[in-house]
Amino acid sequence: MATHDSRFFCPRRTVLRYWMSMVLLHSENIELGQPAPPFNLKSVDGQNFTMDSFKSAKAVVVLFICNHCPYVVAIEDRILQLHREYHRKGVQFVGICSNDPTDYPEDSPENLRKRWLEKDYGFPYLIDDTQQVAKAFGAVCTPDIYAYDGARRLAYHGRLDDNWKQPDFVKQRELAQALDAMLAGTPVDPVQNASMGCSIKWKK
Repeated sequence: MATHDSRFFCPRRTVLRYWMSMVLLHSENIELGQPAPPFNLKSVDGQNFTMDSFKSAKAVVVLFICNHCPYVVAIEDRILQLHREYHRKGVQFVGICSNDPTDYPEDSPENLRKRWLEKDYGFPYLIDDTQQVAKAFGAVCTPDIYAYDGARRLAYHGRLDDNWKQPDFVKQRELAQALDAMLAGTPVDPVQNASMGCSIKWKK
C-alpha cells in the first residue's frame, strides 16, 4: 500500500478548499495614456519610495503582486528574469503588495521581505498597507501589471505573456514587446490582453 511523506502530501479536500478560496479576476480595462498615480510607500527593507524616486528611468513597470497567489508564483521567475534583462536598458521595476495579511500571513511584511531576499528581486518591493495605492491604480488582482513610458503615461496594462502556467509554451512576451516599443519610441500595440489572478485581499 502506497504511503505519503507528510511533509509533501496535502489531502485533496485541503487543496480543493484552497483553490475555492482563490477568487479569479481579470485586470480591469483602464484607458491608456493616463498619468501614473502618485504614491509614497515604504519598502520591505524600510526605505521610502515615490514615483519621483525613479525620475531617471526610461520606463517604469509597476506590479501588484504577493507571496501566496499561485498565479504570481507561476510567473515570479519570469518577472525577475525580465527585470534583469530590462534594468540595464533603463527600465525600473517596482513591486507593490496591497493584500491584507490577516487571513494570508504569507503576505505579511516580514514574509514579503523574506521572499524578496531569498529570490534576490533586485527591485523595490513596497507595502500598500492602507490599500489606497491599489485603488488609485485600479488594481484588482495579483498579478496586475502596469507599464509607464518616459512621460509616466500608461502605455501597457495587461499580462506578462501568453501562457502564465507553462513558460516553455510562451509565444508572445507581451510586456517585453511593450517595453521594446517604449524604448524605441514607437507606439505600443493598443490591443492588450488582461492579466488574471487572485483577487486583491481587501480589508474587511
